[in-house]
Amino acid sequence: MNQSCLTCELIARRDAAQAPAWDNIHRTAHWDLVHSYNTSLPGWLVLVARRHIEAIDELTDEEAAELGVLLRRASAALREVVGCAKTYVCQFAEQAEHPHVHFHVIPRMTDQPAERRGPAVFGYLGVPEDERLSDELMNAIATQVRRTF
Repeated sequence: MNQSCLTCELIARRDAAQAPAWDNIHRTAHWDLVHSYNTSLPGWLVLVARRHIEAIDELTDEEAAELGVLLRRASAALREVVGCAKTYVCQFAEQAEHPHVHFHVIPRMTDQPAERRGPAVFGYLGVPEDERLSDELMNAIATQVRRTF
């Protein structure tokens, strides 16, 4: 665990069974699947490495193998739960508070405006608090996604 990493703090909260449903959708030996906490797009999921690593090349073979399966399953779950046409998958780990490898699994809705497709989808992330999804909605989505695993 990295003391200056918010992602590591959130993993510790999950380990202590203190996370809400949206922040504890599915856990494996290597990965946690959660709903993004600062988005206005329902179903914006994040797949988080359970150990602190800052680059993809630091993954073990086991972590990498499990990653592929989980990305496919999370994408299938989003298609079923929110009805998206497909998903986008991105990984940066560049935010100061989140230097920890994590993959965004983002639903691209059939009616998503053209100006919010592709990289512009990030306009739905980091939104002001009054534009963020409610805990109740994130918990409902999390519960439905969990049922697909």
